[in-house]
Amino acid sequence: MNITTPSSPASTLNPGLEPPAVIGPQPASVFADRAARFERLAAGHPSGDWLAFLARLTRVQHELLQRHPAVALPDAAALEQARRHAMPPLPANGWRRDPAWQRHLAILADRLMPDVPAVLQPTLIALASAEAGELDRLADSVLRAEYDPADAARLPFVAAALQVYWTWMAAQPALTGLERLDVPGLCPCCGSLPVASVVQTGQYTGARYLHCSLCNTEWNLVRVKCSTCGEGDKVSYRVLEGEAGQQDLVRAEVCDDCHSYLKIVHRDKEATADPVADDLATLALDILVDEAGYLRAGPNPLFVPGGAGD
Repeated sequence: MNITTPSSPASTLNPGLEPPAVIGPQPASVFADRAARFERLAAGHPSGDWLAFLARLTRVQHELLQRHPAVALPDAAALEQARRHAMPPLPANGWRRDPAWQRHLAILADRLMPDVPAVLQPTLIALASAEAGELDRLADSVLRAEYDPADAARLPFVAAALQVYWTWMAAQPALTGLERLDVPGLCPCCGSLPVASVVQTGQYTGARYLHCSLCNTEWNLVRVKCSTCGEGDKVSYRVLEGEAGQQDLVRAEVCDDCHSYLKIVHRDKEATADPVADDLATLALDILVDEAGYLRAGPNPLFVPGGAGD
């Protein structure tokens, strides 16, 4: 398949309706909706078995989030300091993690054991019995996006547990009212990189938000602007030719200033589109854009090259 460069569609945002700077995750639906999207995408997809497995994993994430224990959050003074200095209040690198995330991982491993390929069963068994120090080492790798090939099979499961933990914290009322950071491509809540950007539907149809790869927070960024370097003059869009229904749904936004790219997912074209699920269903687009010399600007930690989905 070839890459084409279509023009960016014009925004249809209602004039005078200012989109919120930051939208926190919706704990009742974020993982449930994602699981349903994975299931729909799996039907007839060349990687359907893998996407269906990710649907099951995401449903366990939803269940864990619904019964998440109360864990420590930044106090009022820490929140004010973060606001004053334009810093994320729940920094992925630096926040003292509660052991709750490790309990999530143990439950994930147990619940997914019947569904994983036989080759991955030893991986889940090892994760369920690993010492806390080893799990923290793996967590640091995920949160820093520093993936050792030797750990590739384990890291997506570690990431899934961390996503539950950080999403619960990000959804708490104390974290409402966040503002964008000075660096547009970093999550205002946890400082992580975005997995993709999303063009909204509903009352903010046409507004573009970056979607956090860790805590599921979304933050507004104007259209046709690179999330990495902030430039817009050399931004263009690439799609896969011949992908029925996909050309207008998932595009790669590439920047010839910094040679990075990030996918943009159009919920205004398909309301159930999900930045994590639709990203993983279009890995062929990553391959072609990578081959064109662009580097991906943000990770999808449920996919680690050399791991379960490779």
